[in-house]
Amino acid sequence: MPYLTHFNLAEHPFSLTPDTAMYFPGMAHQEVYESVFYAIGRGEGIVKVSGEVGTGKTLLCRMLLDALGEKVEIAYLNNPRNDADWVVRAICREFGLDVQHSDDLYNSLNRFLIQKHAEGINSIVLVDEAQGLGETGLESIRLLSNLETEKRKLLQIVLFGQPELDRLLDRHNLRQVAQRINFSFETKPLTEPEAIAYIRYRAKMASRNPDAAMEIFAESSIQHLVRAGQCNPRLMNILGDKSLLAAFAEGATQVSRKHVRAAVREARQLSLRRPDRFFPIPWWLRPAPAIMSSFVLLACFAVLATSFYIVETRLGLTDIRPWLSETTSLISQTIRR
Repeated sequence: MPYLTHFNLAEHPFSLTPDTAMYFPGMAHQEVYESVFYAIGRGEGIVKVSGEVGTGKTLLCRMLLDALGEKVEIAYLNNPRNDADWVVRAICREFGLDVQHSDDLYNSLNRFLIQKHAEGINSIVLVDEAQGLGETGLESIRLLSNLETEKRKLLQIVLFGQPELDRLLDRHNLRQVAQRINFSFETKPLTEPEAIAYIRYRAKMASRNPDAAMEIFAESSIQHLVRAGQCNPRLMNILGDKSLLAAFAEGATQVSRKHVRAAVREARQLSLRRPDRFFPIPWWLRPAPAIMSSFVLLACFAVLATSFYIVETRLGLTDIRPWLSETTSLISQTIRR
């Protein structure tokens, strides 16, 4: 492709598809990965990994799939449904069980798990986008977690979900599910130094010439891209790809700050995020609109009060001071709120 050839790239450095070969080992993300791996080794209860969109949950899930390989039996559920029967059928299907001719799927699954346990093989269910399970699906997960021997769970379950999953588990009627979660972890955006290294790492991994890859992005453009993307890997991938396209369209061999700005504008037009989320207003500026509005309101009130006073004194009209006092008090209360 001309786009790749232009920048001497072997592949797209900022693809949105989770690619384990392009994994960047950020410290916090690596800690979550190692902790989940340890929790799976313990073989107890349910493990939960939650985090905002774009912070690497699906990539983490696929890394676990690759790492565990043939050592265990794995059932991988992506975009699950809020349906207990669907959950059980999907798990049985992933384990290779016949779901068409079984009268009791729970019993069939239990026999399968006991057999694998006898063979010294662990059975694991990885659920991506677990917030889609809803209350019914999560209750089904709880029932499946009850399958056990006297000493060990027969089924290890790992839930990967967005913050909506945490809010679901906070509900009173799902407290039994929440109590069965032995380990809980959170994926977070990268730190700013990590995010800068992330951009360079992806460009280097995708380049035909790793040494020249460092020249694809100007230093100022990386800083701008990282801050606009809020150190969120997915947002940075979106903006990184669009920045390269903007530079390619201009015939430039290096992405500059203006190309990143063009990428941010296009991303806003596509409604990927609300405009104010790309460049968050500093905390010390957030009260400014309210303060300015209050000053304008006070100025208008002062002009109006002065006009009334002049008219009152010259024409001998009714005393307006009680009204002024009441209105001033009302405005003062409004500003304090």
